[in-house]
Amino acid sequence: MYDDILPFEPAAAIRREWAEGRAELRFAGKGGVTRLDHLYQHSPLRVLFPAPRGADPVTASLVTVSGGLVGGDRIAVEVAAEERAEAFVHAQAAEKVYRSAGADVDVRVSLSAEAGSWLEYLPQETILFDGSRLVRRTRVDVVPGARLLAGEIGVFGRGASGETWRDGLYHECWEVRRAGELIWKDVLHLDETSVEALSGAFGFDGATATATAVYAGDDPAISLATARNLLAGGGETVISAATLVDDLLVVRWLAREPRALRDAFGKFWAGFRSGIAGLPGALPRLWHV
Repeated sequence: MYDDILPFEPAAAIRREWAEGRAELRFAGKGGVTRLDHLYQHSPLRVLFPAPRGADPVTASLVTVSGGLVGGDRIAVEVAAEERAEAFVHAQAAEKVYRSAGADVDVRVSLSAEAGSWLEYLPQETILFDGSRLVRRTRVDVVPGARLLAGEIGVFGRGASGETWRDGLYHECWEVRRAGELIWKDVLHLDETSVEALSGAFGFDGATATATAVYAGDDPAISLATARNLLAGGGETVISAATLVDDLLVVRWLAREPRALRDAFGKFWAGFRSGIAGLPGALPRLWHV
């Protein structure tokens, strides 16, 4: 009576279904109006287009409909702003990276901006479960006359659940090119052999969250002054600093409490976009959900 029941497959033979999500967006500007010129989306990535608030530019929201990423998943995001286009791309919610059985989550982000354009790429937190493995590479390409603001936030473990991030991989790589020339490259690499750096006094000194924001534009002196004014008086719970690298503004944050870092990061972003681009000094409604 059991002849029609297939036997269990050996563990090594089980076929794993890994996600290969992709989102491609290209915005074109003409006559002072920005329009979506190209869209491609592949599950588990989806793109929503909430109505811009007030004077905000065309807005797109990235959603991971799978609820999180597991080892072996591959995600690619490409956003381009053509000449005189203005666009604001942000995440719909925090991203979760679950414990891995060995494979890495591979995330590739490509951002480009042409002359006269403004492009924002605003993340929410990437929460690294203990044992998770994430490799994320972000490439930024700008030309003279373009302005681009981008960032990422990383949270180590789930503090509310009493979990700390002690094992796994976190490889965060940034590359910024201006007119085709590499002007800045930065890599943060943490794994099971270097995770002690999170608690070491000469490392992260117990920080459980970190963030980076970069701004590429033709106004480096103004951007640095604006950033440092916004960071001043940020309190003792969050460490932050801003500097210029070949006219590229780089801002960093560290905090022991992810919520405090998120608040500081969001406050900075809202103030910076207002001071540099004259945009509303507020973040999208989804940021506050």
